[in-house]
Amino acid sequence: MTAVRSRERRQEGVRIIERELLDRVLAPYKPHCRYLQTAGVVGLGAGAGEIVAAEGEFAIPASCYIASTGHFNAVEFNICYNQLAYYLLAVSAKYGLFEAMNGWSTEEFERRQLSDFLIVQFSSTFRSPMRADRFNGRVAVESVRPHSSGVFLKTKCSFEDGLGGRSEGTALLAIVGQHAA
Repeated sequence: MTAVRSRERRQEGVRIIERELLDRVLAPYKPHCRYLQTAGVVGLGAGAGEIVAAEGEFAIPASCYIASTGHFNAVEFNICYNQLAYYLLAVSAKYGLFEAMNGWSTEEFERRQLSDFLIVQFSSTFRSPMRADRFNGRVAVESVRPHSSGVFLKTKCSFEDGLGGRSEGTALLAIVGQHAA
């Protein structure tokens, strides 16, 4: 499947939607933990201080690990962040959206997805309770720093349910292993 590029220019740039790639990114997750339903990368220079960003729609019909809490919680936040961040990085690799992953194929990304992408630091803040059954999220890469052990990506994320529920966070990711830079 080729990228669908909307001719409608939005403030944040051209939207890239890759359904087949999303399915491949979510393949390592157990079927009942595939919370990310649709996603699109909004392109380079997506927003102030952002290199590239992705937006997605999520649905958590039932928690994968606990009886219903009635709200979006920290574990689900982390899983949703991971899924949208993986999608963002897979599209970035495929289209060379930033230098750290230039020359990567989709197969290279898949080979390294679970082993070479590490969360070094993670923070989440819950501004107001969110429903978990249907909500939107955004992950953006703010900076990319080469390092002798790999590449570090400073990211931010946010989730909202359209009813006033909101959470946000930051993560420092490392891409490790050979060919990281």
